[in-house]
Amino acid sequence: MTRAAHQASSLGDALAARGLTVVAIPAIALEQPTDEYGALHSALERLDEFDWLLFTSANAVEVFARECDELGIDDVPRRIGSIGAATSRALQQAGLRVSLQPSTAVSETFAAELKPHVRHQQVLLVQAESARDVLPRELRSAGAEVLVVPAYRTVVPVESADALRRELPRLDAATFTSSSSVRNLLELCDAAGLTLPRNIVLASIGPITSQTLRACGYEPQVEAPVADVEVLASLLAKHLSRT
Repeated sequence: MTRAAHQASSLGDALAARGLTVVAIPAIALEQPTDEYGALHSALERLDEFDWLLFTSANAVEVFARECDELGIDDVPRRIGSIGAATSRALQQAGLRVSLQPSTAVSETFAAELKPHVRHQQVLLVQAESARDVLPRELRSAGAEVLVVPAYRTVVPVESADALRRELPRLDAATFTSSSSVRNLLELCDAAGLTLPRNIVLASIGPITSQTLRACGYEPQVEAPVADVEVLASLLAKHLSRT
């Protein structure tokens, strides 16, 4: 598993429940954004000005909720968009109701299904510092005014390099739940003086992650049709049982 350590348990449990031995080598660690929450706090101070509040990850929701608590803010826009099931669960746990979740958990679909609702609307998008710009670009083209604020940034946990050297030769598969996990694992391989074996099964959470794998020269053998760790674990277990 390449997920960040604080997110690994759900996928690890799903894999273990299907009889797989799980090795966690986090390729992602989260740190505060470069501006130390400056843009986020500025947006929170005028939160009532926004018609829509959008999230593209559970991590962004968790940071948003925590910073709202710290600043004593509870007046949240009534219309909230969530990119997928995991993000919606995080919103529900934070006591926030989701108004729109796209049919597939990718930015292109999220944008397409939001467009009819956001013309002349003020939109606040809370996401990772290095996130793709598809969503804000498409919403602006539909006439929305979009403010993008970073909630966190992803970094490579260099301490994982030693674990990678130790474990990589005995791995049958690797799971990827974001494009960052792909890029960061390959960076870890470089740091450890390793190459990702060509015979290892690569399992991707969805089309964007698969696209990143292909751009890096690797073909995923497993791709979940929906961004759900239970689905990913089930498909990987079935694939491995046939090999």
